[in-house]
Amino acid sequence: MTFTKTVTLPVTPDEAFALVTQPERLRRWKTVTAQIDLRVGGAYRYTVTPGHHAGGTVRELEPGKRVVIGWGWEDDEALPYDASTVTITIEPAESGSTVTLVHEGLNAEQEVGHAEGWNHFLGRLEKLATTGDAGPDEWGWAPQNLDPISAAEAGLASLQPILRNLKDTDRALPTPCSEFTVHDLAEHLMGSITSLGAMVGVEVVAPEGSLENKVSTMAAQALAGWRTFDLSGKVLDRDVPAAFAVNILAIEFVLHAWDFAQATGQEVRMSDEVATYVTGIAADVISAVRQSGAFADALESSPEASPLERLVAFSGRRPLAA
Repeated sequence: MTFTKTVTLPVTPDEAFALVTQPERLRRWKTVTAQIDLRVGGAYRYTVTPGHHAGGTVRELEPGKRVVIGWGWEDDEALPYDASTVTITIEPAESGSTVTLVHEGLNAEQEVGHAEGWNHFLGRLEKLATTGDAGPDEWGWAPQNLDPISAAEAGLASLQPILRNLKDTDRALPTPCSEFTVHDLAEHLMGSITSLGAMVGVEVVAPEGSLENKVSTMAAQALAGWRTFDLSGKVLDRDVPAAFAVNILAIEFVLHAWDFAQATGQEVRMSDEVATYVTGIAADVISAVRQSGAFADALESSPEASPLERLVAFSGRRPLAA
């Protein structure tokens, strides 16, 4: 079975090619994280939505015109990595360019599911190319079947649009973490991601580019290491249970998304289910480190508070307006 769809974008073919191949562009419409070695034989790996990871190899490449990749899913015996073929062809059009996606090698059931996905994401691609912003993707910030890793990926999905909107003039702004400006908080977050990666033997490397690009790329590296780590073991020279430490990822992304949003007048888009789940895994972690001064005493929250507001109160944070 084969799925085919063409969309017209008001951008040049080179710009369209960048949108479908460059990680920083892919994260704006299709993925939470994206890693790709863009050469024939190079591997790629996408976190399409939290808990769902696609991957394979680049089979053919004509820069600016065409890319062919093997497509499959992690832990999917029916369609593993590289098991099907996705061809994306870009052609000039009077109004800009056309992007045609052909997905071959699917059975009937797989075609139904992939058609829903491609229609969703290609619609977001059209919106991004037309307006400059595809907007937050509910499939990313409101996933189901949460575990510590997928919750961290959902937290990252909520954090990314906030980071994209930061301006250079925001660097000196105060945050709900009284000792941190926006710049300080960014440095703290990247340091935390680096340390969390090192816990499982991953050397996290910060790329060039925007803060969103740095955080997203570094997070992808750390998360990849945690996904394959034995959570029944220990980290930090075998003193801390891995099943405890892995929860820190989601807590960092969720709480700091709120911190950055408070500092810059933005709103965190996050499902109640994700916020409730992270509150559950945060209870032991925050209580354990509160003695070190990393968190203030828990605050009371009103009965009308949202799950995210209750998590924020438990962490000892106050809205800046307060």
